[in-house]
Amino acid sequence: MKRTKVAKERVPFWLRWLIPVVLVVTWLGLAGVGGPTFGRLSEVSSNDQASFLPASAEATEAQDWQAKFRDSNEVPGIIVIENTTAFTPAQLGELASLKTSLEGLKLGSTVIGPIPSKDAKAVQFVVPVGSAKEIKDAVKELRATVSAAAPAGTQTFVTGPAGLAADLTAAFGGIDGILLLVALSAVFVILLIVYRSLLLPIMVLLTSVFALCAAILLVFGMAKAGWIQLNGQSQGILSILVIGAATDYALLFVARFREALTHTTNRTAAVLTAWKASFEPILASGATVIIALLCLLFSDLNSNKALGPVAAAGILCALFAALTLLPALMALLGRAAFWPFRPKLLPADQREPELVTGLEGQKGLWRATGSLVSRRPRTVWVASVLLLLVAASGLLQLKANGVPQTDVILTASNAVDGQDALARHFNAGSGSPAVVVADQAKAAEVLDRVKADGGVGEAYLLAPGSVPITGAPGAPSTPDVREGKVLINATLNYAADSLQAEETIKALRSEVKAVDPGALVGGVTATALDTNTTAQRDLLVIIPVVLVVILFILMLLLRSIVAPVLLVLSVVLSYAAALGVSAFVFNNIFGFPGADATVPLFGFVFLVALGVDYNIFLMSRVREESLKHGTRPGILRGLVVTGGVITSAGVVLAATFAALGVIPIMFLVQLAFIVAFGVLLDTVLVRSLLVPALAYDIGSKIWWPGKLARAQSGTGTQSREPGVEPRTEVPTR
Repeated sequence: MKRTKVAKERVPFWLRWLIPVVLVVTWLGLAGVGGPTFGRLSEVSSNDQASFLPASAEATEAQDWQAKFRDSNEVPGIIVIENTTAFTPAQLGELASLKTSLEGLKLGSTVIGPIPSKDAKAVQFVVPVGSAKEIKDAVKELRATVSAAAPAGTQTFVTGPAGLAADLTAAFGGIDGILLLVALSAVFVILLIVYRSLLLPIMVLLTSVFALCAAILLVFGMAKAGWIQLNGQSQGILSILVIGAATDYALLFVARFREALTHTTNRTAAVLTAWKASFEPILASGATVIIALLCLLFSDLNSNKALGPVAAAGILCALFAALTLLPALMALLGRAAFWPFRPKLLPADQREPELVTGLEGQKGLWRATGSLVSRRPRTVWVASVLLLLVAASGLLQLKANGVPQTDVILTASNAVDGQDALARHFNAGSGSPAVVVADQAKAAEVLDRVKADGGVGEAYLLAPGSVPITGAPGAPSTPDVREGKVLINATLNYAADSLQAEETIKALRSEVKAVDPGALVGGVTATALDTNTTAQRDLLVIIPVVLVVILFILMLLLRSIVAPVLLVLSVVLSYAAALGVSAFVFNNIFGFPGADATVPLFGFVFLVALGVDYNIFLMSRVREESLKHGTRPGILRGLVVTGGVITSAGVVLAATFAALGVIPIMFLVQLAFIVAFGVLLDTVLVRSLLVPALAYDIGSKIWWPGKLARAQSGTGTQSREPGVEPRTEVPTR
């Protein structure tokens, strides 16, 4: 009689149809507006490295002074025309006329050149590129003009900051299309395998895509208003993070919905049951990631500060989509969403099984895992910790102190090849000089100190109009003076993006400040140096903040101190192991020269925040089961019933982050590997073995000082002392 009553239970029309339809239509409207905005993100995106430095950086202060001397928006493009033999006088005359053509493009201020090399096998032009035209378009125009005008048999390159920026922008070109396509395809295939259903993967993907559309709309608005600085890296990470997080939350909800459908024939009641059961862990998970990402606001590096709210906005939209759109879709579809393998209603006596061991009614891989955990808990968690420690030893090989900009792009690049040509025939730092801002009264002495540095090829004061004071006949003799300051250009003997150039900048700063304490050293190399230094400082500041925030949220969720502390330690150990293995792979398999200084920080934020997600999913269910059946049976029950969904979620998230590897930028490839490998490690080893085994070994004290730690646990007829929970031996089947 009870089953019949449940089956015929009527749900009000507004709850059964009206609210789900309104929610779906609302999200359709958001997607309709946000989708087209995806193609407009380039309007509010910038990849200018200097714009992401903190205001306190010396390179930023020097750049501000440069703006007072000339148009600081101009970026130098270096044209190199290379020949296998020395250029003839006739060819040099031909190239002299090229200057007129280059000035006719009206890309910026005065074109400098042609400048022959000492071996006469190369000629150089310096073309300032202003803000009137996109750098990528300006460089494309430059390359076409130079290629058409160059003598036959020569090679032409457009390099320097403008050329490298253009090629970097081109490398990011796949973010809008290829990256999203690869990520969605990978997720769809995994969901097909997991659910063996055609309709449900589409519903989950729709939830992810609609969440991304809403996130794009929100991020575009923030960037348009000037609240954040958006770059290609943040844009790519946003897409991956939203798809991965929304899918993870959707998988958790769908698992609870499927379970609820085995208890009732009423789809609306099943949705409400699933929503209530999944609301707290999804909210806690989303809040953990959002707050961890917002901790990036403590960063001194503006690029990190920008990523925080961008990614947090994406997680917020993923959270709302999983808790509103997906339940609405499931309320409309019911069991049909799982076709052709629809969940069946269980007999009443099987819906809430009486648990003694926690593994009653279970079979397969997760029963075997639970059995292993219950029989040898200490052996399992100790072995897991030792394995992670061995992997973490690879951290000693990690070289995360920055890489030359020419190594950042992993595909063929005219600008990178041009830097090599420039180094073969000219001072390698040509076209990207270090800039020294000095007091007028000490200009001569500072200039002498700069010239005396072994890493400097030549140095000169600048006259009005950015003309060098060289001492040659007819050259100006009076430097340009602004507010008592002069500008000195120093061409380095090393490529501007090299580590040797950075060492030269460090030496120059020390030398010029000995003469003029208020002197500033800036330029392209100084910008890269200050970026790396600031990123390393951020790592030491932000990591403790993120850990404290995550620990606090876990304490609120689990009403415990012991469990959250152990969970945070397990995730930190997992992060160290992932970074150690990644360092070995980067150095010995991929052959990378190093890693960007921000890679460890981004890897930490994503791995720790997302890794805690899975522990939240697991331990919230363990706590729920422990309240009913006791801690140790609850641990095994929670492990088994969440095993499939959490593993699926981990595989999905790893696949989505791995999709970042299709963008040929070293930073994104490295981040993709670290997070994808780390998520799999956390899902397979930490969440499946280490955490359950450690919790099982500790028993009810895992919930200390909460009430659950003091409650008598366990069920059935097992005898136990008051307050002491027995360890249950579970035979394998």
